[in-house]
Amino acid sequence: MEAIPGDEWARLCHGGFPFTDYAYLHALEETGAVGSRSGWIPHHLTAWRGDELEGASFLYVKNNSYGEYIFDWAWAQAYAESGVPYYPKLVSSIPFTPATGPKLLFSEPADRAAVAARLIRAAKEKTEALETSSLHYLFLLPEEIPYFEREGFLIRHSFQYRWKNQNFPTFDAFLASLKRRKRKQILKERQELQSRGLRISILRSADLRPEHATVFHGFYRSTIEKMGAIPYLELAFFQRVFQSMRDRLLLILAQEAGTPVAGALYYENGDCLYGRYWGASREIRNLHFELCYYQPLEYAIAKGLKLFEAGAQGEHKIARGFLPELTYSAHWIRHPAFRNAIERFIGEEKRAIRTFFEEMKLHSPYREV
Repeated sequence: MEAIPGDEWARLCHGGFPFTDYAYLHALEETGAVGSRSGWIPHHLTAWRGDELEGASFLYVKNNSYGEYIFDWAWAQAYAESGVPYYPKLVSSIPFTPATGPKLLFSEPADRAAVAARLIRAAKEKTEALETSSLHYLFLLPEEIPYFEREGFLIRHSFQYRWKNQNFPTFDAFLASLKRRKRKQILKERQELQSRGLRISILRSADLRPEHATVFHGFYRSTIEKMGAIPYLELAFFQRVFQSMRDRLLLILAQEAGTPVAGALYYENGDCLYGRYWGASREIRNLHFELCYYQPLEYAIAKGLKLFEAGAQGEHKIARGFLPELTYSAHWIRHPAFRNAIERFIGEEKRAIRTFFEEMKLHSPYREV
């Protein structure tokens, strides 16, 4: 990112998606979250017309499948069993961030179809030149899919649980839309937590101070250690984004007797809230649900936001008003035999997901109207 002028890149990010901000991608690189240590080696592409940047695509050479959330471990295993190397591969995805957003960026006056074709073909050429096994674009916007279909990519379906605002005027109105059992469960969880006397604050923009980055990094590390995950993000990353992206951040902090005991970090654009990280210094019953679901839902309703993406996985989200929604990825597989096998796999997977969605209609948390 250092080699790309930040003001030129800013011309491409007019959709409001926070994770394509120059500040975000640059912070990942500058603080070592991506690079040789994590196995995310930047190989970004830019498309120029004269001195003006018309489009870009962020790409990473990967020697593993960690931090992607579109799982291809079975593909890698099949390659290994056949004695064919699956790694390295080329991936376009926001590192460690399972959020749907643009993978092809355009300036406002650009011919999007023409620039998309240039970028995708250049990425395919890079795949050949680097002798990577494959090229993957993860968490695509639905409107990007035709660009990849025209270039012969396989389109894969996955899903996430998301909350959509049905024009709820208040959080109570949202609760009233739920089935009685789900509503009672949420009220009980909140009442039990309120009896502990915690103070919960929502901090954003000017409220965020440098010490909040340090406090939250501690919570992030506690979750990473508990899960046995990889601590990609150092304190320096949070210090950077708490300064450079403070107008896009939302920190929900719980305190007990004036001491922070838990926090959850969110990114916001014009109509969407993205949940990213959460952590606590100790276990407190129902605090996770409060900071990661109920508080951000209250905030989204009060602000009139349309969508809340709370991250990957988690069927427990259904009881709290989240429903499964399709996510999309595009894949270019160089090896002909594996391309055919993966194409069959993707077809079977789509059928299984369709069946799952049909079954989930019977388990909606919402009352029938």
